[in-house]
Amino acid sequence: MDIVLLVGRILFALLFVFSAIGHLTQTGYMAGYAQSKGLPFPKLNVLASGVLFGLAGLAIVLGVYGDLAGVALAVVLVPTAIIFHNFWKETDPQAKAMTQISFNKDIALAGAALALAFAFAQNPGLTLTNGLFA
Repeated sequence: MDIVLLVGRILFALLFVFSAIGHLTQTGYMAGYAQSKGLPFPKLNVLASGVLFGLAGLAIVLGVYGDLAGVALAVVLVPTAIIFHNFWKETDPQAKAMTQISFNKDIALAGAALALAFAFAQNPGLTLTNGLFA
């Protein structure tokens, strides 16, 4: 089953590695969106989240403190869902539906990140380090 967990980790982490690339190469665009949502220090937050997504994604793939990486992702994803995908404020039905999908995706990813953190802490098969929370 270790190989199944490894494949799952790779598939999960790809989203965050690609997201990191986007955050770090399209910082201006993303900072403008973050500013429109009222996020303070938008450029700094976009860069910081890009670095976090990249490092956490790599940590999960490589199994380097994957439990910490999973918790860190969840800690970022839940507020991101609430701040950026606040579908309850949308009045246009189509925009509301699209925003709710993004909200649900971020909440589901946070749940998956926590599940991976638990898996790393319980059974770190095919990892470079043991988890911090083992």
